Amino acid sequence: MALPPNLSQSEFDAALAEFRNAVGNDWVFSSDEDVALYRDSYSIYWGEEEERIASAAVAPANVEEVQQIVRIANRYSIPVYPISTGRNLTYGGAAPTLTGSVVIDLKRMNRIIEVNDKRNYALVEPGVSYFDLFNYIRENNLNVMIDVPDPGWGSPMGNSLDHGVGYTFGPYRDHFGSHIGLEIVSAEGELIRTGAGAIPGSDAWQDFHYGVGPSIDGLFAQSNFGIVTKMGVKLMPMPEAFKNVTITVPRYQDFQALIDEVNYLEDSYLVGMPFYNSPAGGGLFDPAPMGELMQNGWPSLDQLEAFVRAQGRPAWSVSFHLYGPQEIVQGTWTAIQRRFRDKITGVAFEEEELHNLPIPEEDIPALPDKAFLGIPNLEIFHIVNRNPINRNDPPDGHADMFTMAPRTAEGAHTAARVLAEAYQEMGFPPATGPFSTPITFYSRAFVIAVLIPTWRDAAKNEASRALYAHCLDKIAEVGMGTYRTAPAFQDLAVSKYNFNDGSLLKFQEKLKDSIDPNGIISPGRYGIWPANMRNNRG
Repeated sequence: MALPPNLSQSEFDAALAEFRNAVGNDWVFSSDEDVALYRDSYSIYWGEEEERIASAAVAPANVEEVQQIVRIANRYSIPVYPISTGRNLTYGGAAPTLTGSVVIDLKRMNRIIEVNDKRNYALVEPGVSYFDLFNYIRENNLNVMIDVPDPGWGSPMGNSLDHGVGYTFGPYRDHFGSHIGLEIVSAEGELIRTGAGAIPGSDAWQDFHYGVGPSIDGLFAQSNFGIVTKMGVKLMPMPEAFKNVTITVPRYQDFQALIDEVNYLEDSYLVGMPFYNSPAGGGLFDPAPMGELMQNGWPSLDQLEAFVRAQGRPAWSVSFHLYGPQEIVQGTWTAIQRRFRDKITGVAFEEEELHNLPIPEEDIPALPDKAFLGIPNLEIFHIVNRNPINRNDPPDGHADMFTMAPRTAEGAHTAARVLAEAYQEMGFPPATGPFSTPITFYSRAFVIAVLIPTWRDAAKNEASRALYAHCLDKIAEVGMGTYRTAPAFQDLAVSKYNFNDGSLLKFQEKLKDSIDPNGIISPGRYGIWPANMRNNRG
């Protein structure tokens, strides 16, 4: 068992006894077998000294028990690490940022307090999963749709607080951006509500985000300033119908014109999440065309256009869902086709049958695009199976490396080129190339994604860690960074956001020292270390 820093076994035993008095004997987990369940299954330090390991876990049933836990932790100076469902795979899972922390497992706080399908919101606790919320809405015939991540086994609260994302309209798929109202237990055990929730007796908590004065909600996302115990979620009214459509353009150089028009549609809230692809480049999971093109370095535009012509397929495509009443869906699709024909020579269109919503229960299993319709599922796990990239030796897990790039062809190509060069410099075959396409989780930015493998093999993990760090270094050289990462890389990722000698992190550290003077809440999360650990960075 790992002990909390600077605590003896007898002191820790005394603290565990107080935790048991607070939550009950059955809800304090301190055996090696129980604590092992809080390891990060995808850890890039698996089995090594640097792997983040909890000392124990405590599972409160309500806000009052959370407050008691925090006050006990303060008395003993024990670091605590709150989780909702602990399913944050590729970003650390349930494991703490600092070894020896006590995990506060909020899974028992799983009440769906309210779902309102006239004002279109939900109010939930941390342990509510997307499956729970989806099933509740179905069982109660409520006329709303949730926006889900992939996989959908986590919680709306946990996903939102880690800046998680989904697949429908832009305002909904930014999950923290679509929260409305928080309840927080502070690092000293005080209870706070934000927005209209700060008015006793208010019925507008999930209607009015700001209240008066400074809004503090953002301080509790990707941070360690408190423990969120309730959160409002904006819900999308259930559309009457949807249609999936695809647009293709013939030439490599058409990519910018395609992006410009899609940006217009996205920013006008006319389409759901755009899904870019490259038919000529072989799709997302075939590395052969990219490898062939890049044998002698990054190809020229003439080479790329010649390659596209030789493939006999369009250079680029984009698909998205149209949502709304049938007349609106059909009218929007007609207008979209007109706009594209006016701007790009050779553009072509495909459309699927229009479907009514909600999808009947019996039709859900065969549905290929569940997440785009707010249906939680686990089908994304197929990407770590054997495929054209992982033919014979699929990894045990992966660490997501998501580069944030401007919404331009140049931005996407630059990120792909820099990542490809970083892979080659570290002795890996490139995972990106000139036909890599951006992901549009965030409606106002592109994501260029690579999945760096993790293993139950220390030597392989050492190489993967070096690759990940090198990618962070290289993208920072062109003014780009990542938006989310596992604890192993949080200090490095944060160090790239260093305008004016790191003034942002310095400000966050001042807040930490004021809000959490004993430094007990998630020390080191996203690079924010308490004063007593700052020099050693944990």
